[in-house]
Amino acid sequence: MAGNSFGNIFRITTWGESHGKALGVVVDGVPAGLELCEEDIQLFLDRRKPGQTGISTPRKEDDLVEILSGVFEGKTTGTSLSMMVKNTSQKSRDYSQIADCYRPGHADYTFDEKYGFRDYRGGGRSSGRETIGRVAGGAIASKILKEMGIDVFAYTTAIGPVKIDRENFDRNAILLNPTAMPDNVANEQALAFLQTARANYDSVGGVMECTVTGLPAGLGDPVFEKLDANLARAIMSIGAVKAVEIGDGVRVSESLGSENNDAFFADETGIHKATNHSGGTLGGISDGAPLVLRAYVKPTPSIFQTQHTVNRDGENTEIAIKGRHDPIIVPRAVVVMESMTALTVLDALLLNMTARLDRIVEFYGS
Repeated sequence: MAGNSFGNIFRITTWGESHGKALGVVVDGVPAGLELCEEDIQLFLDRRKPGQTGISTPRKEDDLVEILSGVFEGKTTGTSLSMMVKNTSQKSRDYSQIADCYRPGHADYTFDEKYGFRDYRGGGRSSGRETIGRVAGGAIASKILKEMGIDVFAYTTAIGPVKIDRENFDRNAILLNPTAMPDNVANEQALAFLQTARANYDSVGGVMECTVTGLPAGLGDPVFEKLDANLARAIMSIGAVKAVEIGDGVRVSESLGSENNDAFFADETGIHKATNHSGGTLGGISDGAPLVLRAYVKPTPSIFQTQHTVNRDGENTEIAIKGRHDPIIVPRAVVVMESMTALTVLDALLLNMTARLDRIVEFYGS
């Protein structure tokens, strides 16, 4: 299977399945000398692990990370950094009924068509638990970015029809609210909506947003390695994400040029934009303004209603999914979006170090 690695200089390779013995990641390109311990990674993993709130799957996993290589005496060595999280709460029998059936909304059918074989226990590599490796790698990327004064943070902006009021934006609420919403009022409304959906044996979709501040201008390339294109690829690789926006996103199609253009101005601190409709990029290159991207997530496909489907023999049948599933994916996916953004931005920063001769000479000059 190809496609398990992401990044160029700062590169992650994830491995493992939902109901296998363990999952993990190998991270290459980590510079030597970064102070790093398992607690740094655990803070991120705890934000995505199951069984913590009433709106996440009841599957109980501690998701405790072990650093296997790449750290010595509390600092990174510059070699490959390998991390592992063991699975401890698999209930594979919950999936025996769908061994020969394709769950609507899942990758069962397409996976079978591609490989002629699939691990039906929780989706195998198509499971959301694959994101453990992404989040572990993203935790390291975020720590490196903070060393440069770059801040990456993601949050929920909508759950079903419930949207946040940006006048109520409270960053501290993101980690406190089970919805990961930065608006306490919207959080309560969303929880009520989710309770109704769950009572009807249904699931809900939503919207995530990620903001990056402190990013310098000049990251990304103007053709195939555009920063916004790479960010879109990174976020679209997250399961259940169906659309990505940068800045004003689809709203630009309704704007006039005079409304959409961000005017420039200069002061003693440099060149800035008066507005940020572009979302922090111009021509695929960062412009120094906050980077703003949005992801639209579909409802959890595993719902406790009888659904029409087919089996591997092409026969029509019905299925009633059992097991433990999230009524909504968004709150636990927020940290995944944050991690994928951090990985993309850090890789762009490292690639950018060779863009200008004067900076290479300055770095290596005596």
